[in-house]
Amino acid sequence: MTDTTASDLRAAAETALTQCVDLTADETCLIVTDDNREAIGEMLYTVASEITEEPVIVRYPPGDQHGAEPPAPVAAALMEADVFLAPTTKSISHTRARGDACKAGARGSTLPGITESVFVTGLDADYEAIAAHSKRMHEQVQEADEIRVTSPQGTDITFELGGREWLLDTGIVHEPGAFSNLPAGEIFISPKSATGTYVVDGTMRPHGLLEADQQLTFEVEDGLVTHISDDEIRSQIETAAEEAGDAAYNLAELGIGTNVGVEQLVGSVLLDEKAAGTVHIAIGDNASIGGTVDAPLHLDGILREPTVFADGDALELPE
Repeated sequence: MTDTTASDLRAAAETALTQCVDLTADETCLIVTDDNREAIGEMLYTVASEITEEPVIVRYPPGDQHGAEPPAPVAAALMEADVFLAPTTKSISHTRARGDACKAGARGSTLPGITESVFVTGLDADYEAIAAHSKRMHEQVQEADEIRVTSPQGTDITFELGGREWLLDTGIVHEPGAFSNLPAGEIFISPKSATGTYVVDGTMRPHGLLEADQQLTFEVEDGLVTHISDDEIRSQIETAAEEAGDAAYNLAELGIGTNVGVEQLVGSVLLDEKAAGTVHIAIGDNASIGGTVDAPLHLDGILREPTVFADGDALELPE
């Protein structure tokens, strides 16, 4: 979208700051952004300034990798904020800085890889309705020990949950320590282990939206990715493995999209992984979502046509 206007950005910022994080006049608000997302960051700061007398904006050069820690001064600022919003090029969702801030009582949302068009489109939503869909999906899986995902493209992978907790990303972030992506709409878990094959046919970095005949195949054994069909993604993970070892190959996340307002995939992982009826599977870091693995990356791949089974029973996915 090349014709995004200031009024479009303002409307999206108002939704984020009022409906989603419920900023109040007596709270501090931190906007974390980078050089490539300045317009979104500045609009959030402008709207926050009209709500509270204590808005702060920090900006830094884009990080090298999704999941890489932000600079130390940014991490320190997050620890001191009541509310934060982080529109950045590279995701800080799965970082110690974000996780520690929420443990300290900050609430807020990250907007990783956000563009002006996705910001406007994704925040034009009824987040109370999205929360209701997420809760209904959660009810179907919360007691399961095992999840199996299949697809016509060749996916057949089984996740052992090991008693770990499903998390809801509803976009409603009103309690101390609460966290969500924006745009929102998913339930997700860090599985204890997984074995099988999954085939990404939707969206995945660094490719964006895949072509109609393009598929990325991943083999997984005992919770580690053992084969990657795509050269660019394999190279990206091999580079991370130079620092993190096998942690870079960790099968990190299973997520189910619950945002019925996302009618088609657009090539943004942030938005597309929320599309109702899709599944996304991620490689790398999971320490901030209930796992134990630290890695300098978190790569989500989206499956368009999944069937999901909880302890053998097929689930009813939102559409």
